[in-house]
Amino acid sequence: MDDTVQRDGQRADAVLAAVDPAMAQILADERRRQTEQINLIASENTVSAAVLRASGSIFTNKYAEGYPGRRYYAGCEHVDRAERLAQQRARELFPGAEHVNVQPHSGSQANQAVQLAVLEPGDTILSMDLSQGGHLSHGHRLNLAGKLYRIVSYGVDRETERLDYDAIAEIARRCRPKLIIAGASAYSRVIDFAAFARIAEEVGALLLADIAHIAGLVATGLHPSPLPHADFVTTTTHKTLRGPRGGMILCREKFAKAIDRAVMPGLQGGPLCHQIAARAVAFREALTESFARYQRRIVETAAALAAALDRHGFRIVSGGTDNHLFLLDLRPRGLTGKVAEAALERAGIICNKNLIPYDPETPFVTSGIRIGTPTVASRGMDVDDMQRIADWIATVLEAPEDTERAERVRAEVARFAAAHPIAESYLEEAPVS
Repeated sequence: MDDTVQRDGQRADAVLAAVDPAMAQILADERRRQTEQINLIASENTVSAAVLRASGSIFTNKYAEGYPGRRYYAGCEHVDRAERLAQQRARELFPGAEHVNVQPHSGSQANQAVQLAVLEPGDTILSMDLSQGGHLSHGHRLNLAGKLYRIVSYGVDRETERLDYDAIAEIARRCRPKLIIAGASAYSRVIDFAAFARIAEEVGALLLADIAHIAGLVATGLHPSPLPHADFVTTTTHKTLRGPRGGMILCREKFAKAIDRAVMPGLQGGPLCHQIAARAVAFREALTESFARYQRRIVETAAALAAALDRHGFRIVSGGTDNHLFLLDLRPRGLTGKVAEAALERAGIICNKNLIPYDPETPFVTSGIRIGTPTVASRGMDVDDMQRIADWIATVLEAPEDTERAERVRAEVARFAAAHPIAESYLEEAPVS
C-alpha cells in the first residue's frame, strides 16, 4: 500500500509541477518544513495518505446544498452515501449521539450554528474567558458571538489554575444564562461535564460541550464523554481526531431540525463534499485499535514532556497535564511567549505563544507558550524522546537571542525528525466496532 501511495503522490506532484511550478515549489517547501521540524502546536496534526486522497478527490467538483435525500441539486446520490457514512461512523465513535451534522466548515461555525439554533440576539452565554483558556467562538468581543449575545465569562482559580465548579455555579446563578459552554483551547486538565450539566439544570440553561481539542481522547475513553450530559457537542475533525480540517455537531434528536437549519441555510450554502468524504475516512481510522494506542501515546508524551520541562525548572501552568497539551509560564525566566515562540522556531521547534491565566501581557505578546503532542505522537515519537525535546527547548530558551545556538539545535532537530517521517498510512487493521 505504501508503495502505491508513494507512486500516486509522485504522479500528482508531477502533474502539479507541469501546470503550476510556483505552487508545486511552495507545497514542496512546506512538506520539507513539516518533515524537518518538530511540531508542538496542540491544534495541529498530520493526516494519512487516505485522508489526503479523499480530501483532494473528485467530490471537490460537486455542489450538494441540503442534506442526504433532500438536496437542492441533482446528481447527489454518491454524495449522500458519503455523508451518511460519515454520520454513521461519527455515531460509532461517539456513542449516545442522537443526531450528527458533519457539514460545518469549522469548529467555530459549529459553535455559531448551535448559538443560532437556540439563542436570540441579546441572550446570555456563560463561557470560559479566552484569556483563561477559552476560545474566540465562545464569545470574545471581536467574534460574532461577542457581538450578538451577552457574554459572561468564567475562568480558573488563581491559585490552582483549575476550574472551580462552585464558583462557576455561583456566576450562573447571578447571570441566568440561556446557554453554558464547557470546553477550552488551552486547558490541560479533565473537564467535568457532569458538573457543568448540574449547573445548567439548576439555572435552566442549555449545555454546549466544545470538545474540539480532546475529541480523540473522548472517542477512545481517555477523557470522560460529554454525550450523556450535554444538549450539544461540537468539535473540529482535525486536532486529536487526526482528520481533515472541518467541524461537526452532535446533539439530542429534539434539536436536530434546528441545528440542520442553522448550518444550512443559516450559516453556509453548499457543504465541502470532499472534506466530508475525508472525515468519513478519518472516522474509520479512528475506529481502530491503533488509533486508541495513538491516543494513549499522545497523553503519555504530553505528561512526559511536561515533567521533563519541569525538571529543567520551567513552571507548568496548573502543575501538569491530563490531556494532550500544557502551558509554560515564562515569567520566571524573564521571557515573553512572543520571544520564546520566535526563538524556538529558529531552532526548528514549532509552538505558539499563548496567554496564561491572569496574564499581564497582551494576546500579541503573552507570558506563555502552549505545547501539545498530537503531531509528534503521530510521527512515532515516544515518552523517551520527550526528554530530548525538552533539552532542546531548555537550551534555546536559556539564550533566546543566540542565533548560533539556535542553528546548532536546528541541525540536531532536523536529523532527529528525519528518523520519524510523516506517516503515509495510519489504518493498520480493521475497525474495532
